[in-house]
Amino acid sequence: MRLRNVRNWVVSLAIITSAGGALLATAIPQTVVAATGDSCNSGFLGFPAWYRGLTKGAPDCNLESPSEAGGLSSFIWHIALNILEMALVAIGYASAFYILYGGFLFLTSQGKPDSAAKARSTILDAIIGLVISFASIAVVNFVIGKILK
Repeated sequence: MRLRNVRNWVVSLAIITSAGGALLATAIPQTVVAATGDSCNSGFLGFPAWYRGLTKGAPDCNLESPSEAGGLSSFIWHIALNILEMALVAIGYASAFYILYGGFLFLTSQGKPDSAAKARSTILDAIIGLVISFASIAVVNFVIGKILK
């Protein structure tokens, strides 16, 4: 009986470690953004810079004034949508964490139906949150693209 518990913990840790590595791999696209020369607007781990779209250019990376950015309302909308996207990316990371947490609960339920049901519910809710988060990020990027033009 004790050997089975040790084996379950080892398998659980292996799955969490491999999934954690997959989550950390989200930082890889950031190097591609840095390679394109847009170092003024680059974010961190998928989070956009709060001033994305409001810089003058790569050499000095100074912020534009509201009049240069298309007016005060456009300037404020840029900042508000960037902050909203930051919040949505944070929700996406929280959803990914809850998927891992639900998987851990499922692996450690030891065949108890109520614990397995709670784990499945946690995973399903996290997946729904993740899908809503990704859809919201797409909408925010679409709106930002329309404001920039």
